[in-house]
Amino acid sequence: MPEYTLKLRRYDPESGQAPYWQEFKVDLAGHHSVLEGILDARARLDGSIGIRCSCRAAICGSCGVRINGQPGLACHTHLDKALKTARDGAIEVEPMGNMPVVKDLIVDMEAVHWKKIQRVTPWLIAKEPVPEREYIVPHEAMVDVTQSMACIQCGACVSDCLSMEVDPLFIGPAALAKAYRFVGDPRDDQQFERLNDLAEDPHGMYDCTHCFECVDACPKGVNPMGQIMRLRRRAGGDHHIDDRNNGHRHEVAFTKNIRRNGILHEPDLLADSYGGKFNPRAIPVLLKSLPVILRALVRGKATPGKALLHTHKAPKDVKRIYSQIEDREERFELNLYVTGYDEEETEKADEPAAASEGEGQPSAPGAEVGR
Repeated sequence: MPEYTLKLRRYDPESGQAPYWQEFKVDLAGHHSVLEGILDARARLDGSIGIRCSCRAAICGSCGVRINGQPGLACHTHLDKALKTARDGAIEVEPMGNMPVVKDLIVDMEAVHWKKIQRVTPWLIAKEPVPEREYIVPHEAMVDVTQSMACIQCGACVSDCLSMEVDPLFIGPAALAKAYRFVGDPRDDQQFERLNDLAEDPHGMYDCTHCFECVDACPKGVNPMGQIMRLRRRAGGDHHIDDRNNGHRHEVAFTKNIRRNGILHEPDLLADSYGGKFNPRAIPVLLKSLPVILRALVRGKATPGKALLHTHKAPKDVKRIYSQIEDREERFELNLYVTGYDEEETEKADEPAAASEGEGQPSAPGAEVGR
């Protein structure tokens, strides 16, 4: 039986000592999980090791940690797989980030995670009058929220969110993904109110910087950033919410900038977000940014010519793509979590002998949702 080395990040606030690394040798087969390795080390070598766990089946989300610097579920990561990304042959396990450490691998999720989940009102506010028997939800509507419903609240996305690292008050990817679960539900009676609240909050949905860290961190494919983008499309595209944070106008300016230039022409972006260089709303913002602009000019990062003039124009192919998308009467969205096709049926449909009528049909029609 192979021997694996676990390098655990230890910390006990009651001891008064700084965090430190400690190695443990475990004699387990490679198909055993990192969690089993930690529990084995605790049972045989050091009973003081702190680790939170419950189901051991990647359902409860309790054992979220960082393994070799990447967030994951300890119960869902095999030792042999973890060893492939380990440095110096030792599998490093440390607590998740952006949350205070209680002890060793246990973090306090209350203030950073659970309070923000409560912040988005994570329950359905039923429309009135309530049906006497049941509310029949269209299949397409349930497919639309299936991806956000897959969240197990492990906190992995919160752990690696760069926006939360800079702004601890940011509502965060987990809570915003949960928010879309109810915003996208046709039974909810507060869609506009929810979206307006999240748009007007300075630490709300427009505080996300599209770093994709939450997408990579999520062990369940929830794609929190995708849910945040859906919230924005609903707020700006469906309800035309013009938020005080200038988030929606900034997004519109961004897309128009690229449509006009082919690539992002940054000198125009700030002014366009406030209506243009000569818009009264833009003048105070530009004046406030003048020291930054002057430093960029002095250091050669910008020139007056490039700042004032458009040195490039968008090619026809870029304009054609914009026209094709924006000229649609209805917005088209695809839930990437549910494709609507059974894998086996899709494989059969690709074979020449299985090209008969009826094969390869959607097993969950409505996965492609037109808005």
